[in-house]
Amino acid sequence: MIIPLLGLLAGIIIGILLPYNIPFAYSKYMAVAILACLDSVFGGLAASMQGKFDMRVFISGFFGNALLAAGLAYIGDKLGADIYMAAVFAFGNRLFLNFAIIRRYLLNKYIKKDNI
Repeated sequence: MIIPLLGLLAGIIIGILLPYNIPFAYSKYMAVAILACLDSVFGGLAASMQGKFDMRVFISGFFGNALLAAGLAYIGDKLGADIYMAAVFAFGNRLFLNFAIIRRYLLNKYIKKDNI
């Protein structure tokens, strides 16, 4: 559980200390890639809380999802279609599902029962 949190914290600190402006032409690609990475971080937290965390799955999902999402956005731009919206929907949905798993785990841990 601590490894994904440390990675997220390190990324936030690096982003604050070394600010970098993404060119507008790449902003759509980066936004979708960041959403995919956040999905992986929340998925890693949820898996860690369930005792199923695997670093290889986390790393491959983190970079694989980011590249796939950015690739979809790029292909969509070349075709003139908003294909990136599929990635936004898929990763956004999974992000909220992983958040729900984390929330239920924490509620069960501190309240000791699940009334949901």
